Amino acid sequence: MGLFLYLLFMIVVGAFIGGMTNSLAIKMLFRPYRPIYIAGKRLPFTPGLIPKRREELAEQLGRMVVEHLLTAEGLRRKLNDPSFVQDMTNYVQEEVEKWLQSDRTVEQWLKQFGMPDPKQTAEMWIETKYKTFMSQYRQRPLHEIIPIEVLQKIDHAIPSIVDRLLLRLRTYVESEQGERQIERMINEFLQSRGMFGNMIQMFLGNVSLADKIRPEIVKFLQSDGAKLLLVQLFINEWEKVKEMRINEVEQIIDQEKIVAWVKRLTASIVQEPLQKPLGALVAPYVRHSLPTLVLFLLQFASERIEQWMKRLHLQDIVREEVASFSVERLEEMILTISRREFKMITYLGALLGGMIGLIQGCITFFVQM
Repeated sequence: MGLFLYLLFMIVVGAFIGGMTNSLAIKMLFRPYRPIYIAGKRLPFTPGLIPKRREELAEQLGRMVVEHLLTAEGLRRKLNDPSFVQDMTNYVQEEVEKWLQSDRTVEQWLKQFGMPDPKQTAEMWIETKYKTFMSQYRQRPLHEIIPIEVLQKIDHAIPSIVDRLLLRLRTYVESEQGERQIERMINEFLQSRGMFGNMIQMFLGNVSLADKIRPEIVKFLQSDGAKLLLVQLFINEWEKVKEMRINEVEQIIDQEKIVAWVKRLTASIVQEPLQKPLGALVAPYVRHSLPTLVLFLLQFASERIEQWMKRLHLQDIVREEVASFSVERLEEMILTISRREFKMITYLGALLGGMIGLIQGCITFFVQM
């Protein structure tokens, strides 16, 4: 009976010492939170291991996150994963569909983004652009401003314009209205010549001078000479127009009229779209191109993920966040994760201490025999 009590006592003492030692070692990981000084000298093991090495711990955690946990290769695999692409496409489609079903007009959206009066803003922008353009090109001729392709098209179009003009003139001359107009012009001409005109009318008798002149006018309009003459006239006038300076054109038309005309044209163009819901205007294009757009954006992000991570300085972010934690919060976080494991370490220390106490008791008993 004495041996049993002796061994039991040694086991209890060993278990108590082993458990308390491990429990104290675990607590010394965190505590004391700050160094303790006695007579100006810091006590050993103060502060605890983690408070003492907090900066180093933060640095290592930041490096571990960037190099082993949140790596560029891992993020790239995630961005290129078909299931993730499909999930992102579905999510974006749902969000965009909510936006497309909104009744807010284009004008309301523009006002929300800081444009109080879109039409007035467009007019002011046009006026500013006009003034800027004129200040740069006012003294330059038209042929330096108009694109060379447009000038060439106009040059090539002059013969066809002349052909249409001659055709219209022949049609008019051959019409009843043209006949009456020619006859009126001849009568006015003869009357303006007084006695000489009366003599011509008496000489002709009942013959209509218009009937004699009209076929000759038609014959002239059908001749190549008339066409060449008009083409040359058009070319000469067009060359003069091309040499006109911008300020001359502005003086002829008037600056205020030009700006007012452009403003009216702009208002007529933008007024109807501004009053329509934005979703209704862009819905056909957005719905059709959305999956392609999402895939493009994910591929774009995948190709540049390493650069973005470097610019974000994730390692520094993790280090700064960990370094800013209070020691109490670090202790709480670690204990929340590893409380069960720490208890098992304490129990293991008690078990080992008990086993050591049993062995010591047995050795002591046999030595004393």
